[in-house]
Amino acid sequence: MKKFKIIAIAIVLLLFLIVILQNTKSVETRLLFVRITMPAAFLLILTFLFGFIAGLLTTLRLESKAKNKETEHKLGF
Repeated sequence: MKKFKIIAIAIVLLLFLIVILQNTKSVETRLLFVRITMPAAFLLILTFLFGFIAGLLTTLRLESKAKNKETEHKLGF
């Protein structure tokens, strides 16, 4: 199972690298009232990171709530 995880991670990273290398053209992005010009690859990386962090924080928050409910249940609240 450990080999499968390593191979899956390697494949995902390779595909991510291919997408990044194919998107080097500059793009203009509007963020609220600011216009920013950056390579499309950088925008993809930023979007990926923000999405990953949002998912991680959401998961941690839900796990925390589940643990609190479990603790309350054990204590009889």
